[in-house]
Amino acid sequence: MRLSRTRMKCPLGSIEIVATETGLCMVEFAAHAERYLRTIAARYGEVAIVDGEDPHDAVAALEAYFAGDLRAIDRLPAEAPGTKFQRAVWAELRGIPPGSTISYQELARRLARPTATRAVGAANGQNPVGIVVPCHRVIGANGTLTGYSGGLDKKRWLLAHEGAITSQLV
Repeated sequence: MRLSRTRMKCPLGSIEIVATETGLCMVEFAAHAERYLRTIAARYGEVAIVDGEDPHDAVAALEAYFAGDLRAIDRLPAEAPGTKFQRAVWAELRGIPPGSTISYQELARRLARPTATRAVGAANGQNPVGIVVPCHRVIGANGTLTGYSGGLDKKRWLLAHEGAITSQLV
């Protein structure tokens, strides 16, 4: 399988973007990209990664997002390798609009799995298409920030950028 990869700078540092011909399979801060590249290799098997291409015009969409067009990333196709349950969680994440947050418990309820809060949290934490599949919009039931693979400082910045930050989240 052939994957395209490019890198870009954003206000939070460097981001690596990897995609198949049909969708993004990784958008991750460069410092954490190796973990996701291993996951991609495990799920897709033998892959050839071609550097220098901008898959699906992702750089332009992400630059627009960081410039304030929060919906610019909505059109990007995501094709994250994962289990059926993980893909269901990630699809539901795409329905959380910018400027909004929900709890892990609410996300589990939306998936008709109200007792699967921990499983939903685990799937959320394994999301390899960060920002585009907005796992940063999921917070604790008490309104506090909880885990984010890029670090809570990045999660806080993304939520503030989207206008979702409240005094509880600061």
